Amino acid sequence: MFTGIVEALGTVMSVQRYGDAARLRLLAPNLTEGMRLGDSLAVNGVCLTVATIAGDTLEADVIAQTLLLSGIGSLAPGDRVNLERAMPASGRFGGHHVQGHIDATGSILNRRASEHWDVLTISIPSNLSRYVVAQGSIAVEGVSLTVIDVDGCQFSVGLIPETLARTTLAHCAIGTAVNLEVDILAKYIERLLSAPSTSATAGETSALRISSKHQVPLAG
Repeated sequence: MFTGIVEALGTVMSVQRYGDAARLRLLAPNLTEGMRLGDSLAVNGVCLTVATIAGDTLEADVIAQTLLLSGIGSLAPGDRVNLERAMPASGRFGGHHVQGHIDATGSILNRRASEHWDVLTISIPSNLSRYVVAQGSIAVEGVSLTVIDVDGCQFSVGLIPETLARTTLAHCAIGTAVNLEVDILAKYIERLLSAPSTSATAGETSALRISSKHQVPLAG
């Protein structure tokens, strides 16, 4: 589990292709200390498993499904990436529930800069737009952001100076593809509301039967 609070900017050192899979080699300054093989690391919002560690560099494998749904497959040596280690149980929950499971990619439709912050308008596939609400949360390139508004299959978010200084979103131009992960809580709520309801579970039914056998008649 991640929170969408980027810890550092890493650099892609190499991308090795293996048919429908790939291995990324990353420079991850200040993040590898204490890291172990098998740990989870979000790279532009994509949860990957650390396969090797050597100094400030690490490697992680990317499978076909991840390459299909995310922009990881388009990374090239020299690209900067947003990095976040999995949140420890004792950590601060600064963003929102981010799984690192990318739902789809969107595209930067517009970028409006002001004196202190930027507003991005981003496209989102129609099958995901229902999960995005104004003042709700969404992860863009692994960054937890608050939605300003939603208009059909596009939404807008604001980038404060801290976000511009610490993430790759500062350099995303119009037309750039970005990884999107909608709020998982919205999916769970939809699933619960759409599930067929039952009057009682088997356990509840049995309990009711036992209770009725020992019912004491009222004195009349």
